[in-house]
Amino acid sequence: MHPLPHPLPQPQAGRRAVAVGLPALLVALLAAGCAGPLPPVQWLRLPAEPAGAAAAVARPAAGPAWQLMAPVPLPGHLDRDALLVPQGQAGLQPLGGARWAEPLRDAVPRLLRQDLGRLLGAPPWTAPLPPGVRPARQLRLEISVLDVGADGRSVRLQARWSLADPSGTTAPQLGEAAFITNASGADADALAVAHRQALWQLAQRIAATP
Repeated sequence: MHPLPHPLPQPQAGRRAVAVGLPALLVALLAAGCAGPLPPVQWLRLPAEPAGAAAAVARPAAGPAWQLMAPVPLPGHLDRDALLVPQGQAGLQPLGGARWAEPLRDAVPRLLRQDLGRLLGAPPWTAPLPPGVRPARQLRLEISVLDVGADGRSVRLQARWSLADPSGTTAPQLGEAAFITNASGADADALAVAHRQALWQLAQRIAATP
């Protein structure tokens, strides 16, 4: 008669790992159950018309044609649809459930063209140009800052641009701007309006480039 085989050793290490992991899993489940509901989504758009623009500016006669060169670079974090506000020294966090209904990379160039059209008499052209259109000036624009201010009640904007003769016969005219636009409050709606006003101020400065 053959002796009975010895029972296989139990995987003690594996059981200990499971035993150690279970409390952490329970804690995570309890934390998830105790967390409050997510804030409702609030969809925001930049208003089509900046406040006070109609009364402040009389539309001039159309001057030499401009062309807005694409793209208009924005900081990478603005690709997100959340309205971000400062947190600490260098952090950002979403403002509740506030979300941009239109990507800022699309809304910003569109509204700047509209504002420049109000100031110049005709909006800048964009590529592809229709036959027969020969812009006298090409606008290249980069927005390096478009953020809610540290106080949570303002919008900071920094930008630089150049206006060039497409023929290259004259040197480009360079410009830059850095300013703060105050909001009427710290809520998402007020901050969206302040973003729009900041773009209007930027358009005014670009249009004033010699």
